[in-house]
Amino acid sequence: QVQLVESGGGLVQAGGSLRLSCAASGRTFSAYGMGWFRQAPGKEREFVAVISYNGGTTNYADAVKGRFTISRDNAKRTVYLQMNSLKPEDTAVYYCARSDYSGSRVSSTDFNSWGQGTQVTVSS
Repeated sequence: QVQLVESGGGLVQAGGSLRLSCAASGRTFSAYGMGWFRQAPGKEREFVAVISYNGGTTNYADAVKGRFTISRDNAKRTVYLQMNSLKPEDTAVYYCARSDYSGSRVSSTDFNSWGQGTQVTVSS
């Protein structure tokens, strides 16, 4: 098992930026893909971004393409989500997750470990 802890959420005005961090335990962090998901009130959890084990491949949801960037630092056992040009519709609880695989699969069922989440609120 791996423990994931998200941080960096908060309240920001539309057009602003935030960077989320996810710190992972375990010595095999570098062997797995990592992803970000989000869930807004009254809505289902949705995929946001994923990055392969070595950062060579990334995928993004259409709603965040061009605005969000996922990255990872395997030496620090940390994955990041840089969020720019934030919109009110980005408001949600953001979850970090570790994939069962080394690649960049995007289904939530392909992820085996989840953090507690961090709240992101974007005001207009």
